[in-house]
Parts: sequence; C-alpha cells; structure tokens
Amino acid sequence: MNKMYRLSMIILILFSAVPIVHSQSDDLLNMLDSITPRETLYTYGTFKSTRIVNGHSIERMPQRQLDFRVSHRFGLINQGYYQFFGLDQGSTFLSLEYGINDWVMVGLNRASLEKTASCFAKFSILRQSNGAKFMPVSMSYFVSTSLNGMKWTDPTRTNYFSSRLNYTQQLLIGRKFNEQISLQIAPTWIHRNLVPTALDNNDLFAFGMGGRYKLSRRISFNVEYYPVIRPTWNYADPQFKNCFSVGFDIETGGHVFQLLLSNSQGMIEKSFIGETTGNWFNGDMHLGFNISRVFSFKKDKDKKIITNI
Repeated sequence: MNKMYRLSMIILILFSAVPIVHSQSDDLLNMLDSITPRETLYTYGTFKSTRIVNGHSIERMPQRQLDFRVSHRFGLINQGYYQFFGLDQGSTFLSLEYGINDWVMVGLNRASLEKTASCFAKFSILRQSNGAKFMPVSMSYFVSTSLNGMKWTDPTRTNYFSSRLNYTQQLLIGRKFNEQISLQIAPTWIHRNLVPTALDNNDLFAFGMGGRYKLSRRISFNVEYYPVIRPTWNYADPQFKNCFSVGFDIETGGHVFQLLLSNSQGMIEKSFIGETTGNWFNGDMHLGFNISRVFSFKKDKDKKIITNI
C-alpha cells in the first residue's frame, strides 16, 4: 500500500506541474516575441545622396522627388599660381534624377568634358533590414548609356553614330554597419563601341570600393577607389591610373554640398573609371564640388496647390 500510495502521489504531482510548465513556456515565448519585432525594420541613410564621390551609391531618389545636381571639377592643382592652382580651368556636369517609384530612379546628364550626354536607370533589388525579414546588405543595379558629342577627328572617313556610344553596368552592394560607418563595393562593366587602336579592348572591368564615415549629424567623410581589373587600353600604356577620390558631404537644409579631391576630371563612369590619367603622388589632383537640390512632387502637395488655386 505504501508503494502504491507513493506512486499515486508522484503521478499527481507530475500532472499538477504540467500547467505550470506550460505557463512558463508561454511566458518565454511572449518574451521572445517582445524582443524580436514582428515587422520588418529597413535601414535608411546608408549614404547621404545618390553619389559617394564620383560614383553612384546604392541610394536612389524617393518616389516623385527630383534631384537637380550641379558638379564641377577644376584643373590640376599642381599647375601652380599661373593657372591659380587649377581654378582657372574646369569642367561642369549637370544632372536631373527622378524617383519613379520606391525601387526605380532615372536620370539625364550633360557633361562639358567631351560634350557628353547620358541617361541612366537605377533599380533597388535588396534593402538592408532587420526584424521579421533579415537582409544584411542593400543592392542596386545601375545601367547607363553615354554619347560623345565631340566633332569627328577625321570627318573624311566613314563615321558611324554608334561609334559615339558607350555603355555601363554596375552592381552596387552596400551595408550600413552603424550610424557612423557605411561601405560599398561596385563590380563594374564598361563597353565602348569605338576604341583608339586595334590593340585596345572594347570592354573594361573594374571593382569599385567606397565608404562613408559620419563625423556629425550633417557632415560625413567619403572615400572612393576604382581599381581597373581589365582595362580597355593597351597594357603597355602606363599613362592611365585608377581613380581615387575623397570628399566631405555637408547637408544644409534642402541642399547636400560635397567638397572633394580626385585624380580624375571626369564625372561619368566611362570617364573617371577608364580614362583617369592623374597621379596623386605627383600632385595631379582636381579640386571639385557637387551640389544637390531636391524638389518634391508628392500627390498630397499637388492637391493642396490645386485647391488653393
């Protein structure tokens, strides 16, 4: 009897403990749910604007917002006082960039260097996020076409319109590690329909790298490097260099102002990736700036304007 009594007491105690264990497991699950958000938290502001310095960043213009961009690169600093350290010379770049929706932006550009006109599109593929959906990086796909507007060097020969065209494709992959540091890589392919000699390749491959360090709420330091993996030019030609640039982003209300130094005077991918000749160690640097002004065309704002009229 004593054995049966003890066994029945043990069984009774185990069954009575089940609701307690179940309650504790529910409490543990509730704690985990409170720690892990149910919604997806997306990362914003990986970079200050659509450019790091010369090259595109993963950022794009938001839907129905237009960015009017003015960029300028002066002449070489090492030209001395006679050229006022490059300030007497320079090239200009104008760009209109518009966000069609939350994942596509398009743009039109005009550069005074080689009188180049170009158009581009940028597609957001992945967005860095935490919470219900985890994604460690943001990714964008960039594609552009540029047209050289210079007069033909030899107008007597047969010159084709297609010879003026160049194409660029990039896969932009970036990550914001914290509020201060963001990094990006940019595998790049550039194709030129016309090259100087038969020894030159039509295709160029480069592996761009860039980063941003946020110094304060409105100021950040940016750096960018585009080493060419396979150049289009003849391998024996030593004049071409990899583009290296540094700059400071300064946000002033609706403007983003960037002051920079670069060994390239070009401001589109075809120019600063494949045609840079400046050597930093020889002082072949160009002082420059980018100014970005954003205009919003939101629907609610449009409705207000119509109502007031």
